[in-house]
Amino acid sequence: MTLTPHEKPSGERGVREEKPRRYELTLLRALATQFPNIDSALAEIARLSAVLTLPKGTVHVISDIHGEDKKLRHVINNASGTLRPLVERLFKDRMNPKEFSEFLTLIFYPAEVTERLEKTLADVEELRTFARRTLKHQFELVRVLASNYSLKRTMQVFPREYANLFTEMLHERSDERGKGFTDAVVDELVPRGRALHLIHITGRLIRNLAIYELIIGGDCWDRGPRGDRVVDYLRDQPNVSFIWGNHDVAWLGAGLGHEALICHVLRVSLRYRRLGQLDEGYSIPLTPLEHLARTVYADDPASNFMPKSSGMRSDVIIARMQKAAAIMQFKLEGQMIARNPDWDLDHRRLLHQIDQKRGTVTVDGVEYSLKDGLLPTVDPDRPYELSPQEEVCLTRLRHSFLNSQKLGEHLRYLVSHGAMYLRRDEHLIFHGCVPCDHDGTFLPMPINGKWLAGRAMFDAVERVVAWAFEQRQQQHLDLLWYLWCGPRSPLFGKDRIATFERDFIADKTPHHETKDPYFSLLNEAWFCEKVLAEFGVDSQNGLIVNGHVPVKIDASESPLKPSGKAIVIDGAFSEAYGDHGYTLVMGPDKTLLAKHHHFDSVHSAVRDGIDIVPSVSVIREWGRTRLMADTERGEQFRCDIEMLERLIELYRNNELAQDEWRAKIRS
Repeated sequence: MTLTPHEKPSGERGVREEKPRRYELTLLRALATQFPNIDSALAEIARLSAVLTLPKGTVHVISDIHGEDKKLRHVINNASGTLRPLVERLFKDRMNPKEFSEFLTLIFYPAEVTERLEKTLADVEELRTFARRTLKHQFELVRVLASNYSLKRTMQVFPREYANLFTEMLHERSDERGKGFTDAVVDELVPRGRALHLIHITGRLIRNLAIYELIIGGDCWDRGPRGDRVVDYLRDQPNVSFIWGNHDVAWLGAGLGHEALICHVLRVSLRYRRLGQLDEGYSIPLTPLEHLARTVYADDPASNFMPKSSGMRSDVIIARMQKAAAIMQFKLEGQMIARNPDWDLDHRRLLHQIDQKRGTVTVDGVEYSLKDGLLPTVDPDRPYELSPQEEVCLTRLRHSFLNSQKLGEHLRYLVSHGAMYLRRDEHLIFHGCVPCDHDGTFLPMPINGKWLAGRAMFDAVERVVAWAFEQRQQQHLDLLWYLWCGPRSPLFGKDRIATFERDFIADKTPHHETKDPYFSLLNEAWFCEKVLAEFGVDSQNGLIVNGHVPVKIDASESPLKPSGKAIVIDGAFSEAYGDHGYTLVMGPDKTLLAKHHHFDSVHSAVRDGIDIVPSVSVIREWGRTRLMADTERGEQFRCDIEMLERLIELYRNNELAQDEWRAKIRS
């Protein structure tokens, strides 16, 4: 007899329903360890409901840092220019100009200023007076900033050793009865030599409270001097999220041992003479590459590979090392393209198109003269095979990359805190583009045998990055290279990267790299709305936020596109690109764009009180103060409340025992 769905045996239906219920009970039992009875769960519901009524935290988005650690530090320390106006409002009329300037410098650079004061404030009473005055002002600033957050959120950024002191400080009275609070703190710390230390960590706390979340829009490395210090500094911040850029995945692949990306990272570092991040930062010696340059390329002038700046090693040696890395890169990329036919990139394998006798190379069917025909390691019969000397060099370099503890820690941090895109306050943030054709149709990219486009592509790439880090399979590592410079890569957005052509062909015709139509379509409102809807963002009120392509500030190009629905915040942060920079600041009532300028040095900022005050413009005004309830974090709070309500229901039905009942049973 055939049963209709309504006639199926209850036992079978019961089995299907029981499994999800067991999962729910398991999750709720875990939640019960935090909230073991009805009152504790109700108290948390009440707390979360109250937090939803607070103003949303201020989110700062900085993109394309490219190794400029000193400038990044200043931008974060002054909260992209938003901290100075608050300090002015609170204290400018209560301090003389010199005191105000010194206080600002202390806020921005607490470590350097207090280190200098350790040497100059020798008199105990002078130190006591300074510490009392400074901490009173610092504590006041902390209280103003903390008033925007819940107590739990505020306490999360308190320095652990001084958390109780700062909690008490939040309730310091401003009237006569509270006058002695700061004095008592200082009087205990001065004899023990810790007053300046408290001033230092209070300054750092002010910075941490000024920024609710810091989002890095991609590209921590390359061009600038110290990508390693960029990541070091970001790891010290309390709430950082990453959007991966193509330079980030290139370093990720190199750190995971992908040989072509190792050569690429070395080549770029040599081109800009950014060797400190390799040898000092990551303990990766360049001795094997220098040996290859001094032997195989000993007579090569390498005039087309001269570095962009000077340093301790001779320019010629650096140029030869760069050329040696470039040739190995081209060989290894040729091998990789051959083993990934789905990419349809065979036309980018150029070494076998070289005619060494004629001194020419054929690119896209056109023959060009080579401006450098010295190719001692390229065998015309087997152009993509590494020479024995190159094999030895690369083996040693790969070992150094794989065994760099610090690089491994940085990459794990980058992956664990990173994503392909984020949604914050109706802003859709990603690094590069959504590959498309001229009609705005999203174009697919091959990922593990599947052709995926739009949001599905971004989600699949996120999974591949995680798999590459954990499993290190060749196909996933190869995909990191494609993400770096592949024509359908959402992190790249061009038809090619013409490194070979720029290095070896004087004629600039083949140097051209065609941008994806996405970048021109951002000017069209209908296309931006399509992208926003694809990623689940309000297409009418949403804003696309991209980095990757520097805004031509000197040519008066606007970061806000004519559509009014997209903004590019790559302002050429690195000195090698233009020495500007943008921060997008998403506050409770408006979205601001801060444009930063040249930053000289930390030393001059501390010594002379120099501050790079950004130019700030309003991008969006919301018409009302946006609350935590309006944010993605608010959505999570509402989900937490639903789970707690379900937990209370189980307690009331005695399906889970409350802790006080367990205690009675045990007694």
